[in-house]
Amino acid sequence: MTSTAQAPQSGAGTAHPDHLGHVIFIAAAAAMGGFLFGYDSSVINGAVEAIRDRYDVGSAALAQVIAIALIGCAIGAATAGRIADRIGRIRCMQIAAVLFTISAVGSALPFALWDLAFWRIVGGFAIGMASVIGPAYIAEVAPPAYRGRLGSFQQAAIVVGIAISQLVNWGLLNAAGGDQRGKLMGLEAWQVMLGVMVVPAVLYGLLSFAIPESPRFLLSVGKRERAKEILAEVEGKDVDLNARVAEIEHAMKSEHKSTFKDLLGGGFFFKPIVWIGIGLSVFQQFVGINVAFYYSSTLWQSVGVDPTDSFFYSFTTSIINIIGTVIAMIFVDRVGRKPLALIGSIGMVVGLALEAWAFSSHLVDGKLPSTQGWVALIAAHVFVLFFALSWGVVVWVFLGEMFPNRIRAAALGVAAAAQWIANWAITASFPSLADWNLSGTYVIYTVFAALSIPFVLKFVKETKGKSLEEMG
Repeated sequence: MTSTAQAPQSGAGTAHPDHLGHVIFIAAAAAMGGFLFGYDSSVINGAVEAIRDRYDVGSAALAQVIAIALIGCAIGAATAGRIADRIGRIRCMQIAAVLFTISAVGSALPFALWDLAFWRIVGGFAIGMASVIGPAYIAEVAPPAYRGRLGSFQQAAIVVGIAISQLVNWGLLNAAGGDQRGKLMGLEAWQVMLGVMVVPAVLYGLLSFAIPESPRFLLSVGKRERAKEILAEVEGKDVDLNARVAEIEHAMKSEHKSTFKDLLGGGFFFKPIVWIGIGLSVFQQFVGINVAFYYSSTLWQSVGVDPTDSFFYSFTTSIINIIGTVIAMIFVDRVGRKPLALIGSIGMVVGLALEAWAFSSHLVDGKLPSTQGWVALIAAHVFVLFFALSWGVVVWVFLGEMFPNRIRAAALGVAAAAQWIANWAITASFPSLADWNLSGTYVIYTVFAALSIPFVLKFVKETKGKSLEEMG
């Protein structure tokens, strides 16, 4: 999809208080895609060890089943914009809801490991679509005065989805007597965990029928009167609708659709600013954050924590993730992007280094010594907190602001692709690395967190308070 940036004109207004509640409902409904993004991404955490046991697979094969969803994510993210431009944002949401539902049912009732992997690709495709459609739709529908706050619904929904998935997993594990393969509703507990996603997926689909199409898309297909009706619905009837329509159409006509060729230049294939965006994306993933959301239950069980407790710790970690995200949303415009990133990097180095130290201890009766166990647990929460209040939010803010207008869309696409690839690399490698040396694995993550500090100091420029036009 093309950029949603629009030049301010006299027609732009704010939603009348009578309309604000309805606008919030629309944004929240669209953000259900973000909720499913977070839920589907992390629900697998509760099934990893059960899948290993059920299909008797080694760490390398298991990692591929877990990580393969990211291939679907990359494809879904790459194609969602074109699909939405052809058939509309709402239809795109409905397709994603159907794919989430199919993936949940298929993942809960697999015949073998290969079709479980296939259903995870389907779910990944839906995640990729949701990651693109939600923010774009909210930006296009939200009144200008509320766009930033309503846009934050997507990120908030993602972290809430992660937390709810871990809470549901923990509750189902308790219901199954603490056994991930215990019987529950005629299935094994891990199957029910994956299948429960049907509920929010169906709700997402139903909500998509209750919200209007984007005025921007309606104008792109010549439905001016319907676009005016939607603008009146979300911005109030006192807004000059003709001026608003003219403003949007002017912005659409003046947009430059950047291409891959626009990114080339400099001494290393891409322009330097593109490499900086890629660097931010790679560092965000190479600190190992998704290990905390995909493998935390397995991680804790590997050092002797009871399965039920390990699921509970996964839930508490996701609550910390929410708290950190809220902190970032509060301070990103007050403190600035760069200071938050540096604070986060320093905190992550401390947390990861302490985890590496704790995991270096020899297990006693299959468990970490008491001191090291508590240090590992607290350090894991510290790491997630500092990531969430900084890199988890700041990187996406940087990527949305740092590129010049003429290359923004294409550069953002390349940076996002780099992020999915880096995510896949970490997700696919962790089980084998953990088998090799768990402490050494965390030393690697610590090194990347430490390297992110000079990277930010030397290459990343602050974008706080600057207009998009100032970026070149």
